[in-house]
Amino acid sequence: MTVAEPATAARVAPPGFTHDQWAQFMEDGFLVIEDAITPEEVDRYVETIERHAEERGLVEPGLSVAPQNIVEWDPLFAELIDHPRHIGYAYDLYGEQTKLQQSQFMLRPRGGSHNIWHPDGARALPYPVFSPVLPLQLKFGYWLTDLPERRMGNFVCVPGSHTTQYQPYYDTHDDVPGQQILKCKAGTMTLMHNALWHRVDPNESDVVRKNLFYTYSPAWVCNQDRWHSDPNWLAEQTRERRILMRSYGPPYDCAKPPASEFPLYLDRDTASDRDEGVYPAHVQLLRRKRLTFAEKMMGLPHDRPGGERPTLRDND
Repeated sequence: MTVAEPATAARVAPPGFTHDQWAQFMEDGFLVIEDAITPEEVDRYVETIERHAEERGLVEPGLSVAPQNIVEWDPLFAELIDHPRHIGYAYDLYGEQTKLQQSQFMLRPRGGSHNIWHPDGARALPYPVFSPVLPLQLKFGYWLTDLPERRMGNFVCVPGSHTTQYQPYYDTHDDVPGQQILKCKAGTMTLMHNALWHRVDPNESDVVRKNLFYTYSPAWVCNQDRWHSDPNWLAEQTRERRILMRSYGPPYDCAKPPASEFPLYLDRDTASDRDEGVYPAHVQLLRRKRLTFAEKMMGLPHDRPGGERPTLRDND
């Protein structure tokens, strides 16, 4: 028996990783995309950040600030929940369970605080214990300030360090062999694997480093910046934004989202809401496992009708 399923207004998934970007991201744990943000968009983001920082009393000389859950502060910040500039990359990893885990902006002035070496996420049992290859957080950085030299509050990382859980320089601020200091122009976008070891250079310049950071994860990983969204604010958002906030009442809905949340997006290549030929027609949409881009690229084995399993393939 075929079960009727409600019609949805789902859109085709926006673009995500190219094959070359995927290979570099998996090797380095970090991806830099220059000129991802237009100068006009940079100006809009900076103006909105500065306005909220001033109105909320966050601006003090020598004080770094990083307020969170900013999507509820301003429509411009809410637009970024599912912005096609970056959401396709997160969907490539987390598929139908993609969630916005954290949203924040950062102001790092001269003399402000600067992070020591660390990976993101859990400490005592880091995420790679449970997910040794794929990140359980994917962080997007919007770089809104020109940073042509070091010691401007630059982001510093060790490419490839996401493959190990132990580093001798943990909890220090030392320069280390192989580190990469991000020197970029405004309009750059970065993607970071949560297990990448990174820190921040001190800011000894007269430029206040300004950023937006949006972090995504599987829906069942705990949020960083909220318990639930304001229901009145949430009701004003688009379908995709409401889903990506995952503001559920029953907590286990984060592991088993309701039927109304499926599909988050239609397949980028086929515009379908399912992987054809995998399940018989009676299986409801919310119960259907769909292959993610990451699984396809990594050639992971999956059960198929009749017990067939595909062979592993190289990721060129």
